[in-house]
Amino acid sequence: MNMKKVSIAAIVGAVVSFFLGWLLYGFLLKDFMEAHMNNSTMRPEEDMIWWAMILSNLAWAFLLAYIFNRWANISTLGAGLSAGALISLLFSVSLSLGWYAFSTLYVDMTGMLVDIAMSTIMGAIVGAVIGLVLGKIKD
Repeated sequence: MNMKKVSIAAIVGAVVSFFLGWLLYGFLLKDFMEAHMNNSTMRPEEDMIWWAMILSNLAWAFLLAYIFNRWANISTLGAGLSAGALISLLFSVSLSLGWYAFSTLYVDMTGMLVDIAMSTIMGAIVGAVIGLVLGKIKD
């Protein structure tokens, strides 16, 4: 396995993930998510821990790039899109249902369902980019 290839795909995927998160959650859905989530658990934007946010995006993208390259042989936009969507859907359903069961993060199921949908969309796009990059870089 070519770790340089995986690392490049992961870095590109992390950048896409970061900006998609900002666009979807920080801009387009900000008011909606605030209305459907327990805001006492959220840090104000000026108190966000940026290094942790960056590492979170990098870890997620590296996981997808590693799975795609090592086990799934994914190296196209379309295959990355579908695999990224499915992995993200299953992962976000697992996390969101857990949070709904044992915390007050979500005020109602609407917030949880929208969060799952947005995570799935983000995962599909990030997966597509990672698949594309993996296909473009020669071993």
